[in-house]
Amino acid sequence: MIDLYTWTTPNGRKVSIMLEETGLPYRAIPIDITGGEQHAADFVKISPGSKIPAIVDHDENITLMESGAILIYLSDKTGKFLSANIAERTRQIEWLMYQMGNVGPMLGQAHHFLKFNPDVSEYATERYRNEAIRLYGVLDKRLLELPYLAGGEYSIADIATWPWISRFEWQQINLAKFPNVCRWYEEIAQRPAVQRGYDVPHKVTDIPMP
Repeated sequence: MIDLYTWTTPNGRKVSIMLEETGLPYRAIPIDITGGEQHAADFVKISPGSKIPAIVDHDENITLMESGAILIYLSDKTGKFLSANIAERTRQIEWLMYQMGNVGPMLGQAHHFLKFNPDVSEYATERYRNEAIRLYGVLDKRLLELPYLAGGEYSIADIATWPWISRFEWQQINLAKFPNVCRWYEEIAQRPAVQRGYDVPHKVTDIPMP
């Protein structure tokens, strides 16, 4: 059994979607980051960085933080969504790292300045709006060439990136301007495991659709 410590954020949804996709038994434990629960001493023992998500795999006696590391771990544990072929695996990890290093951090800043603090700084507003548009352009070009981010197969690269794109409204992005991202996003949104994982640890809204 896996304990998943999570909240209704893109990073949290990455792992709940992955767990639903793999079919591993798990228990979702809400960590309300709006109330500061991520700083509680018991949680910090599990996630020293005070961030969700984190897991405890009781079968393997492993505790793990950082969503990208958790996705790789769950893939290796189940043999799903990360290829055994070194070339394919490397490409999937490459696009997972692109999400971890670019899509997540930059779109997270877009949320901060476009949705929650729109009048704090004109410079920051324009910087992160433009960066969001640039990132969507990179993804759109990639998805013009391939059905999924890392190639012909749905992988952890898609599982990691999709929840961030599900907040396109927060980023003031018109998905119609990025037709390849839109096609990819809508296709993944139809997956039953994605729909279940999106509502963990509890339902907030329906999956946004263009």
